[in-house]
Amino acid sequence: MLIISRKINEKIKIGDDIEITIISIDKNQVKIGIEAPKKISILRSELLENVKEENIKAAKNIDLETLKEIKKAINENKSLR
Repeated sequence: MLIISRKINEKIKIGDDIEITIISIDKNQVKIGIEAPKKISILRSELLENVKEENIKAAKNIDLETLKEIKKAINENKSLR
């Protein structure tokens, strides 16, 4: 992990396409701006972890009958095309 210090309005470049700017610094919060190509996904890690956890819970709770119904609906949808 690279650790560097930045002041307000200073920037960090990642490769040729990504630029991070320090927007503001308050007590326990740093606001940053990120400029990157639209094809690059930028997500807060805690949100990504929440989605992963919810997907795992959902996968554990789904029953075989529900999976059969989903498969049937997908197949019916394909035949309508």
